Amino acid sequence: MMNSLWISKTGMTAQQTQLDVISHNLANVSTTGFKRNNAVFEDLIYQNLRQVGSQTTEGNQLPTGLHLGLGVNVVATSRNFTQGSLQQSGNSLDVAINGNGFFEVTLPDGTTGYTRDGSFQLDSEGRLVTSSGLPVGNGITVPVGATKVNISQEGAVEAIVAGSTTPQQLGTLAMSSFINAAGLEPVGQNMYKESAASGPPQQGTPGTNGLGTIRQNFLESSNVNVVEELVTMIQTQRAYEMNSKAIQTSDQMLAKLAQL
Repeated sequence: MMNSLWISKTGMTAQQTQLDVISHNLANVSTTGFKRNNAVFEDLIYQNLRQVGSQTTEGNQLPTGLHLGLGVNVVATSRNFTQGSLQQSGNSLDVAINGNGFFEVTLPDGTTGYTRDGSFQLDSEGRLVTSSGLPVGNGITVPVGATKVNISQEGAVEAIVAGSTTPQQLGTLAMSSFINAAGLEPVGQNMYKESAASGPPQQGTPGTNGLGTIRQNFLESSNVNVVEELVTMIQTQRAYEMNSKAIQTSDQMLAKLAQL
């Protein structure tokens, strides 16, 4: 069988995966705190038909070799953690991270999740929770009758309770950073989990040790660039078509061979 048939097949499969990644990015263009994904490609093993540098005659070496590649493969989806633009929401429980870091969230199994989505709300017990109802780290609870909630740039949460003019301290938003944020494991619901590749979380107070500051009444939008994704989609489509054309050409060449 002609190698070009298999090689073109790997190209079509890789471009299909690329299109899946682009579709996922476009679907989440309005998702708070979403980070753009990118497919990473690598070439497959080569057939070494003539070794580079081998001896041709006494004292002479080949300046180049004969290596035939066997296609392409998608090996990873890297995540771009550049900050999205901050959009004012007017909701006092909405917060955005201006800079590096993640909010800590307690997952149902008791482990800690990490998110850039700061669209927090209150549950029936007054706890500060995510849109999915997961408690925010450090267990912050707003008392009944609180008239105003303030969140400082350092993540300190305080509220003014009815009948009092002195703010009551409720706690501090828990934040962490990672040496390799791209190594975090995405688990859905705008949430990530620590992995061996990400390294352990580096906990700290917002605005210190490289962590960003908190912006109340703001939300971080997705960092997906629609125009860039559409351009990449067109490139992917053309590459897929060219690989399919290579298969058609190989088929026509085999048909000619069969007629001899």
